[in-house]
Amino acid sequence: MINSPKSFQSAAFTWAALRPFIAAERRLGRLATRRPHTAKLYELMRFGLKQGWACLFGAVMLALLLGSHRWYPREASLPRYDFLVIAAVTAQVLMLLARLETLEEAFVILLFHVTGTVMEIFKTSVGSWIYPEPSSLRIGGVPLFTGFMYACVGSYIARAWRLFDFRFTNHPPLWATLILAGAVYANFFGHHYIADLRWVLFLATFLLFGRCFIYFKVWRIHRRMPLLIGWALVAFFIWIAENIGTFTSTWLYPSQLHGWSPVGIAKLGSWFLLLIISYVLVTLVNRPKAMQIPVAARAQSPELLAASRS
Repeated sequence: MINSPKSFQSAAFTWAALRPFIAAERRLGRLATRRPHTAKLYELMRFGLKQGWACLFGAVMLALLLGSHRWYPREASLPRYDFLVIAAVTAQVLMLLARLETLEEAFVILLFHVTGTVMEIFKTSVGSWIYPEPSSLRIGGVPLFTGFMYACVGSYIARAWRLFDFRFTNHPPLWATLILAGAVYANFFGHHYIADLRWVLFLATFLLFGRCFIYFKVWRIHRRMPLLIGWALVAFFIWIAENIGTFTSTWLYPSQLHGWSPVGIAKLGSWFLLLIISYVLVTLVNRPKAMQIPVAARAQSPELLAASRS
C-alpha cells in the first residue's frame, strides 16, 4: 500500500463536473478518519460511489432498455430500436457537454461500438441471437444501438482505470495481450466453422495473467487482487445485465423465443473472453503502469512484502 503526494490528488479532476465537490469530499474524509469504524464505512461508501460513476453510461443504457420496454408505446411511428439509437447518441452528447465524460472516453466508446457491431452482424447472420422488433436504423439484422451495449463495457473499464488509479505487477507485454485478444476475437467467428478453441484461450489467459495482480486505490492506499478474479467479477455483473436485456426482449436467444428464461450460466465464459478483448483495447489508450513498492515500505508491512514478491 503506497502513498505519495501525487497519490492524494483526487481522480475527480478528470471530470470537470466533479471538481466543485473535491474540497467537500476531503473535509468529509477528514471527519471519517476520527474513528476506525467510520473510516472503513467511508472507504466502502467511496468504493460504491466510484463504481457507480464508472458504470454511468452502462446505467443509462440499462435504464433506456427497461424504460422503453415498460413505457414506450408499441404503436409509435418511431420504432423502439430507433428510439434507443437516438437516445444513446443524445446521452453521449449530453454527457460530453455536461463534462460527465471525457473525449478520450468517447473515443473508447466509438472503438467498442465499431468492434461490437461487426461481431453482432456476424452473430445474427448465423442465428446466435435475434433482434425481434422492426427498425430502420440497422445494418442487416443489427439495430445500431447494439454497439453501445458493448461500448458500456469499454466505458466502464476506462473510467474505473482512472477512478481507482490502476497499477499492476507481473503484467504481460502489450504484444502478447494483443495476440491473445486477436485470437479471442477470431474464435467468436471461427468456432462456427471449426472447433471452439475457448478452452485453449482460457489456458493461454491463465498462463499470461495468472501471476498478474491489479492494485486499485479506493481512498488513500492501493489494495490488490488477482486480475483474473477482477475479470470474473465484472463478467458476472455483465451476465446479470444481459439477463435484463433479454428480459426486456431487446434481443433473444433461440431458447427464449417461446418464453423468457435466464441466460445460461455458461455464457459467463463468453463474457469473460469478451472482457479480455475489452481490456486490451482499453490498454491501447491507458497503458498499464507497474506498481512501485518502496523498499522501506516493504520492510514495515508484511502485506507489502508479499505484494513485492508477487
